[in-house]
This record gives sequence, C-alpha cells and structure tokens, in this order.
Amino acid sequence: MSIISVKDVSYKYRDDADEAVRGVSFEVDEGEFVAILGSNGSGKSTLAKLVNALFVPTAGSVTVCGIDTRDEARTWDVRAACGMVFQNPDNQIVATIVEEDVAFGLENMGVEPREIRRRVDGALAAVGMGEFSKSAPHMLSGGQKQRVAIAGVLAMKPRVIVFDESTAMLDPVGRAEVIEVVRRLNREEGVTVLWITHFMDEAAQAGRILVIDRGEIRLSGAPRDVFRRSGLLKQSGLDVPEMTALAQTLRAGGLDIRDDILTVDEMVVELCRLKSAT
Repeated sequence: MSIISVKDVSYKYRDDADEAVRGVSFEVDEGEFVAILGSNGSGKSTLAKLVNALFVPTAGSVTVCGIDTRDEARTWDVRAACGMVFQNPDNQIVATIVEEDVAFGLENMGVEPREIRRRVDGALAAVGMGEFSKSAPHMLSGGQKQRVAIAGVLAMKPRVIVFDESTAMLDPVGRAEVIEVVRRLNREEGVTVLWITHFMDEAAQAGRILVIDRGEIRLSGAPRDVFRRSGLLKQSGLDVPEMTALAQTLRAGGLDIRDDILTVDEMVVELCRLKSAT
C-alpha cells in the first residue's frame, strides 16, 4: 500500500524561469527504503520539501499517509506523519542538553511528561545515543549530532522520515554511523525512508533508486539495475559506486565478471569465483 503518492508534480520558485521539478510521479510503499539520487541542482531537495509539505506543488498532487499536502488545514498532520532530517545537524539542535533537544518537539506537541520520558529514552536508544543523554550537543561529533537530530524526529513517531542530504556535511565515519542507524530503523522498526543523496554508495544500500535530473525522473529501479546504466547516469552528472565502476572496466577489458557488483565484499567473492574457475 502506498504511503507516499506523487502524481504529475511540478514546482517553480517564484523568481526562476524554469521549474525546479517537472511532471514527477512515483509512489512509495509503507516500509520501503527509497533513495533519490541526483547531482547538485537536480531538484532532489525540492522534491524532499514537497513530500514534507514545506512546499506545495505548483501543479499535481502529493499525498502522504492519505493526506493531500495542499490541504492547509492538515499541514501539521502531514509533518507529524512525515518527519524530516536536514543536511546540517547544527541547524536542527535547539537545546543545550541532548535529552532536552530530543524532547523539544514532544513538548511543543503537548505530550504528557511521563510519555515524553519514555519516548526520549527509546529514541536515543534506537540511534545508539542513550549514554549521551546528559551531554552537551556541541561536544559531539558531526555523526553523533545527526543521530541526535534523527532521535528528535523518531520520538514523534512518524511513519515516514525524509533525509535531505543528511550525511553531506559528515566525514566518512559519521556518514557510516548515520546510514547504519537509518537502515536499522527501516529494517527493525518498519520506518519508511526517503533518502535524498548524491553519494552512490549510500544509494546502493536502498531497496529502490529514483534518479532525478533537471527536475525530472530519469531512471527508477533496484540499485543493481540502475547502476548498470552507467552511460545514462553520466548524462545526469552522476557516477556509479567504485566497485561497480571497477567491475565494468574489467568486463570491458575482456574479463568474464558481473557488471552489477556494488560492494567490496561482492568484488572479493566474484574474483575468488573467477580464480577458482581458472
């Protein structure tokens, strides 16, 4: 069953001549992990804000959990059902103590104090930050701050979380921390994830990829199918994961190797297979 439905959506910023998003349609089922991949200026962040009802379509419709985002009377219902984590964790943290920051949204929602305590503890545990509940956010690493931001959204129990380039400002360690937390939330908690990124290795971990270029969806499919289309990806200013690029280069050179390898582990297995076959 679709939890997000985007139908023929276009969006134009007031002073721009061209539309940032043009005629985009797709659906996301509950519990899916969908990555939206695109280069800078492709329209992917605009699309994220349309799903979260921060923007309203110029044309077409966006429905989240059965709610049309154009219904102004239900804007906050959309945002309660669909949380959002932005690029810079420092812009999302408002309190001087981690647990107070995670509780901030719940307090504004008027949640009862005992329930706030329970949700804050649960959310921090879910992102592996329970031991930092009394810490000052400014003392944390970038990856830890982003995990606190995720906990703040998670505490409000959304059915969907949109991550708008949430690892773009993190180092490789921080990126790995955040993506692992998100994968676990999706796998174990059933949270529907819309992951906006320009990192190929992150998109490869999703169940499905949508490639957006100049405001339009160019490709859609499972990661292996999308990354096989390296020529089309390059036309959109994108690459493929490093191991996929290596496999495709080796195959072009005459080696009988799969062209849909995504990870180092898969490459090792494939090379071992080739070696044992000789």
